[in-house]
Amino acid sequence: MKELHYFDELSRTKRASPPRLRDERDLRFLESIKSLSARSYIDLDNYARLFEPKGSLLSGDITPAYSMLNDEIIQRIVSYFPSLKVIFLARDPVERVWSQLSLAVRFNMIRPFEINDVGEVTRNLLHPGVLLRSYPSKIVARWRRHVHSDLFRLYFFDDLQRSPTELRRSILHFLGADPNKPSGGLRADHNNSAGKEKLRLTDKMRSHVAQFFREELKACATELSGAAREWPARYGFSLLWFFMELADDLDLLFFVRLVGLSLTTPT
Repeated sequence: MKELHYFDELSRTKRASPPRLRDERDLRFLESIKSLSARSYIDLDNYARLFEPKGSLLSGDITPAYSMLNDEIIQRIVSYFPSLKVIFLARDPVERVWSQLSLAVRFNMIRPFEINDVGEVTRNLLHPGVLLRSYPSKIVARWRRHVHSDLFRLYFFDDLQRSPTELRRSILHFLGADPNKPSGGLRADHNNSAGKEKLRLTDKMRSHVAQFFREELKACATELSGAAREWPARYGFSLLWFFMELADDLDLLFFVRLVGLSLTTPT
């Protein structure tokens, strides 16, 4: 079952359809998660036992909402599972947030809004559930504070789009699996949401959302590196930031020279 939501909601999410049941391991897993969800506190002992049915196979918990976990919860998890491997897939904040808003409208999680109304869009951008997922530089920094560098891998949605097969290979290699082993009938570039309706991102709103995340785009480019270095240029920020940083440097240099002059000038 994808997206357990144990550490953010204690697995109490409602599902539109029941999960697939393929064998007795699935039944054992579902009974375990049902029992675990009855507790009102995080029970790491029994959470660990959820994965016992896998035997020698690799398994894990894929829940994007864990990107919102605070330092205390992350530290508890990592302390209990010192060999835990963590993967984060980062996406351009502008594209990611518009995708989230589209999904929220589609599933009636938020009211439909006018896509060209700056006020309405900004109101949705400021929702806590949106903001907490929208700053990948902060998310990565938070997890890296607690997870050893050898056990943390940062990947990019850009790489998923450009070369899904190679991304899959890299992830499986990191997890200790055999990238050459078949893993089902779906292609690496399969997208279950490809044909679903999405909100149209107009040029006007694209520019507005980019301005909203201007500093985060810069932070991602400098702190995450990789594909994130390309994100600011998509919105025409690179040259602007160059001149702004140059101006800041000149102001600092001028200030230092003034201070040096005042220290050496006789009173």
